Amino acid sequence: MAFRHSHSLGQNFLSDGNLLSAIAADARLLPGDAVVEVGAGMGALTEKLASAAKTVVAFEIDERLRPYLDALCAACPNVAVIYGDFMKSDIPLDGEYKAAANLPYYITTPVLFRLLGDPHCRSVTVMVQREVAERMTAKAGGKDYGALSVAVQLSGEARITRSVGRHMFDPPPNVDSAVVHIEKYSEPVGENVKKLVRAAFSMRRKTLVNCLTGNGYDKNATLSALGEMGLDPAVRGERLTPRQFAELAEKL
Repeated sequence: MAFRHSHSLGQNFLSDGNLLSAIAADARLLPGDAVVEVGAGMGALTEKLASAAKTVVAFEIDERLRPYLDALCAACPNVAVIYGDFMKSDIPLDGEYKAAANLPYYITTPVLFRLLGDPHCRSVTVMVQREVAERMTAKAGGKDYGALSVAVQLSGEARITRSVGRHMFDPPPNVDSAVVHIEKYSEPVGENVKKLVRAAFSMRRKTLVNCLTGNGYDKNATLSALGEMGLDPAVRGERLTPRQFAELAEKL
């Protein structure tokens, strides 16, 4: 009987071998690398990752896919599958790893933030909705630039490596996708910076000063810090680069 895709789990599988190989290549894997995959599906991408890395730990929440993944594990002894929710599971690796995933759209942000916040994760290669990919890589002042852009770009160097049309999936989703590779920086993002970014974009139409003071920051201190940085006191958050947010957080 044919596999019935779950709409609630956002299951849209890729099967094109050339595309899957290209996505695995985007992850820049080395023979000694450990890889964490979120959402293994039927294991099509998992198999490509396993051929390039030393170890693959794949998470899959849908138990119905166990026969496909068990067969893959039998053929690829360097693959281990954990059946469960990635957001509620421990990652059974002691050292550093690289992450790769064809993410269901509904869990993109929480999974991404978990990986970016994990100091053991060295890079993230994800297939996401094209609109989200553009937000992740947007530059300051652009229409797509926001809190997600800053959070991603403070964590690492992000770039879109390829576009993927909706017709490449089974079943086809209603939107196109893109692959984003994030090569993480060695220094983690401080909680003070994360808090500042959330506050800066909490009220999109207000000035940065009003957004920050509305979230508990001292107005005079904020104005003074902006002045030291040569920024207009009426500047909005979407005009600051990720580096400027980090500088402002340090000053405050």
